Amino acid sequence: GPPPPPAPPGGGGEPIPEALVAKIKASNTFRAASGMVRQLKLALTDLELHSSFVPNAPGETRTVWDVERQVDAKARVLEPLPDDRFLCSFRHIFAGGYSAGYYSYKWAEVLSADGFGAFEEAGLDDDEAIRTLGRKYAQTVLGLGGSRSAAEVFVAFRGREPRVDALLRHNGLLGSAAEDAPASVAVAA
Repeated sequence: GPPPPPAPPGGGGEPIPEALVAKIKASNTFRAASGMVRQLKLALTDLELHSSFVPNAPGETRTVWDVERQVDAKARVLEPLPDDRFLCSFRHIFAGGYSAGYYSYKWAEVLSADGFGAFEEAGLDDDEAIRTLGRKYAQTVLGLGGSRSAAEVFVAFRGREPRVDALLRHNGLLGSAAEDAPASVAVAA
């Protein structure tokens, strides 16, 4: 048969030290801001290339590389190399049907995190509140589906416009859910 699995660090059976647990948890959000800024830069580049930039138009002197550098100057972590040609491999916006739609990746994360934030605010350990909110989710997000715009469905579920706070919190860029959640939240059935 197959060899036995390797023993856990420290021999076997001992609990993982709290310091190591803390490091593992911290690794979940390591460089989260850098990754988020990169996604926003890609979305901004996509939007600029597909909404404002018209190559060879009268008065347009920029190249796609100029557009990328202009956006990059607003949203970069590190200075790109002069020969950087990332756009050549950015297939999403040129060959994948995402023209001016790359932002939807990050927007979907905002909606997902904010929607889950409703459950955090209700109290993940409060079974009755979770059941009530789950019914509301089923009646709005699942029940309405494509019969209304996504924005209307979100507002019907959440009772307000989307906010980025939960996404930032889940990525370790804002205080914890416990610190930010209201003491009590009324949830309509």
